[in-house]
Amino acid sequence: MRTSLFVIIILISTNSISQKALLIDIVPDETKQKINVLVDGQLFTSYIYLNEIKKPVLWPVVSPGGNEITRNYPLKIKKGERVDHPHHVGIWLNYGDVNGLDFWNNSDAIEPNKLEGYGTIRHQTVEEIKIGKKGLLTTTSYWNDHSGNTVLNETTHFNISATEHVRIIDRTTTLTAKSDKVTFTDNKEGMFALRVTRELELPNDKPLKVSDAHGEIIKVDTPDNDDVTGNYLSSEGIEGEAVWGTRAKWMKLSGKINREKVAIVIFDHPDNPGYPTHWHARTYGLFAANTLGQKIFSKGEMELNFILNQSESVTFRYILAVFSEDPSIQEIEKLSTSFK
Repeated sequence: MRTSLFVIIILISTNSISQKALLIDIVPDETKQKINVLVDGQLFTSYIYLNEIKKPVLWPVVSPGGNEITRNYPLKIKKGERVDHPHHVGIWLNYGDVNGLDFWNNSDAIEPNKLEGYGTIRHQTVEEIKIGKKGLLTTTSYWNDHSGNTVLNETTHFNISATEHVRIIDRTTTLTAKSDKVTFTDNKEGMFALRVTRELELPNDKPLKVSDAHGEIIKVDTPDNDDVTGNYLSSEGIEGEAVWGTRAKWMKLSGKINREKVAIVIFDHPDNPGYPTHWHARTYGLFAANTLGQKIFSKGEMELNFILNQSESVTFRYILAVFSEDPSIQEIEKLSTSFK
């Protein structure tokens, strides 16, 4: 059996699709456990596979205007940034219940006596690198249990291109079952996700814990929301925090970072199982499409419990776009129809 679920990440501005292609360079740095992706010599993102974050991620991710759209914590200190959920790093793909193992919540913060319940995705090899007007990075990873036994083999292709206002990462991830049976039990923690910078959160007056300039954690009873500008809008016309758990073809998170208008749109591909996806989209900056975790979002009305038998594969693909402006619904729909 081979089931397809499709992933594309695009950083784009509304009038920039036809502009001149820029040069992509891909530079491995094994000593720092990362691979830098450069656009005309400037950092666009890095594929990092540090042991302490328990999975490979793309971090940071830089907008066409030069602003980081991803949260810094726990890898860097940024004054006024939330310090919750240390497993939310950059852009990633994993799941909260694979044969009973929690791959989503694993981090260095887990107590030693609880580690057996968590899974870790370990980068293995760089299979291919191509540079030029289009870049390609192909990697392999193992989804392992706490004892190091492999549950899934992963092969991921990152196809990368850019223009002056566009950054495109086309990610295709294939998972192959190594165990006799691999079950993705319905779970809200999944699946294709990113954690955004504080500026793109939704304004909220609830107390929170943030970092000061020295990395010390401080509690703020009345948060300053002056630079917190995010808001969600779904393809079904739902806005704000009400989008959580709803189904939609796409979801937009828009706001402003250092005077740059930014909008991040994630599209669910029509060929994906369970289309249109449910959205695990939170006010505090977690933005995720969870195709497989249907039971909790539907209040028990639907249940998937996706299964792979040994040697069977599934391919995951989504579409993520970051605009340097706030696109209209018509522009988003036009972009959506261009992906086949």
